[in-house]
Amino acid sequence: MAKIIAVVNQKGGVGKTTTAVNVAAGLGLAERPTLLIDLDPQGNATTALGIPKTGLYPTVYHVLLGAEPLEKAIRPTAIPGLRIIPADIDVVGAEIELVGIERRESRLKEALNTAELEGWVIIDCPPSLGLLTINALVATDSVLVPLQCEFYALEGLTQLLKTVKLVRDRLNQGLHVGGIVLTMFDGRTSMAAQIRDEVHRYFPGEIFETVIPRNVRLSEAPSHGKPVMLHDLRSSGAIAYLELTREVLRHE
Repeated sequence: MAKIIAVVNQKGGVGKTTTAVNVAAGLGLAERPTLLIDLDPQGNATTALGIPKTGLYPTVYHVLLGAEPLEKAIRPTAIPGLRIIPADIDVVGAEIELVGIERRESRLKEALNTAELEGWVIIDCPPSLGLLTINALVATDSVLVPLQCEFYALEGLTQLLKTVKLVRDRLNQGLHVGGIVLTMFDGRTSMAAQIRDEVHRYFPGEIFETVIPRNVRLSEAPSHGKPVMLHDLRSSGAIAYLELTREVLRHE
């Protein structure tokens, strides 16, 4: 049975997709069979792994609506141990279409159960707490939260953890927070250090030791259709995500 991690933050621009793609790539490079599910209608994880979004079929949209089995939507990537279920703009409609479907919160979980996957599954969630994210929370074992080191971070984190608790109480008793990872950290600013200290004070024991720095190579890599490890293995961003992958393996 696969170990499933949902990468979640309802705030956009916090390094969520970057974290999902590069942790999945790190697991694949560590020779752990890994499936990345792009559940974000923007399809950024799909683009980041070099898959064109035009003419895609099937995608996660067809899996959620039951039009195709999950296995049929799986595609290879440049990393032998890593595969992906892509997304495109059609996924926007899935949230609306799911409303009228029976067991709408469990569509992804049922598809994963039917597939009987081994290894690891990483889910890149949309930047919202809507029905797509709820599907991910119902299907997953644990939540990995990327947290940008900026002023409004703690406010959004509190709301997210409330949602996780609600889903755990009502829909998925095995759900837990696997950890919070600080992203876009700039050690030259006092604000970043203050946010880091605040997070450690309010959520002791839930923070990954690895801190993801601001890094040019990290921001460049998606435009080349590559995880940062394939773009520049020696960059500080690549080194940080390899360290985070090691932590994930130890935690889980």
